[in-house]
Amino acid sequence: MSNGGEERPGGPGIAHRVPDLGALELLLAVARLGSLGRAARELGITQPAASSRIRSMERQLGVALVDRSPRGSRLTHEGSLVTDWARRVLDAAEAFDAGAQALRDRRDSRLRVAASMTIAEYLLPGWLIALRAQRPDTAVSLRAGNSAAVAERLLAGDADLGFVEGLTVPTGLDATVIARDRLIVVTAPGHPWARRRSPLAAAELSRTPLILREEGSGTRQVLDAALGGLARPLIELSSTTAVKAAAVSGAGPAVLSELALGEELSGRRLVSVPVAEVRLARDLRAVWPTGHRPTGPARDLLSLTRGA
Repeated sequence: MSNGGEERPGGPGIAHRVPDLGALELLLAVARLGSLGRAARELGITQPAASSRIRSMERQLGVALVDRSPRGSRLTHEGSLVTDWARRVLDAAEAFDAGAQALRDRRDSRLRVAASMTIAEYLLPGWLIALRAQRPDTAVSLRAGNSAAVAERLLAGDADLGFVEGLTVPTGLDATVIARDRLIVVTAPGHPWARRRSPLAAAELSRTPLILREEGSGTRQVLDAALGGLARPLIELSSTTAVKAAAVSGAGPAVLSELALGEELSGRRLVSVPVAEVRLARDLRAVWPTGHRPTGPARDLLSLTRGA
């Protein structure tokens, strides 16, 4: 009784019965050049290695393939037959290789990226510029949305690589941390919080209506978890830029990524409000479907994020 199913009538698989491509290339070179030594030099191997390969092929096939003499190497009748077959096998292998290369070229011609808003707006542009220097012929498309939408696109096969900001890795995805980010409470300069002399209590922040991103955003997930719950939003918006603009206008306080606030804080259009008793930090992650490690342009982009 066999293990794992029935054996084929011919015994071991064809890979054990047919010489490898390197051996067949060597036989064709011997046929063309009439010398085992010249064939070895052409293929970049030593003559003893070439002789060993020919003898191994003869044992595998059970027939003599090459007659060796001081005047050179000549194919036997069986060797001539095998050479004809070898040529066809190598032609098929070249066609296989060309087809595989075409598949790689098609894969490498495009890269579909899905990213949560903060990463899409403030980190990805620099990474994509660097990627273009490496792969000028790769067309990149970027879809920005919240972390939940990024996971959905990856699992549906609509993206090759994703970036999220949430607390955990979405189900069905593998991930690696690419950066760490801090969330900051901000208000317009005229808001009472901007004039506080002591840090804001976490409890006061949690019960205050805020300008927030929509459900499913990484920023909102982290804030909700850190505070143990949030008040009903003052305004709910779908992008970091919109939240920031509403806060600048004086509509109310907001919580945003440190990455998004450089110009507004330095220009005093927004004021940072310290918060006590709570750490508003998060990991930024690259994500992809479980078991499908990024390849081609996606792998190169992932490498660039690690060098950031």
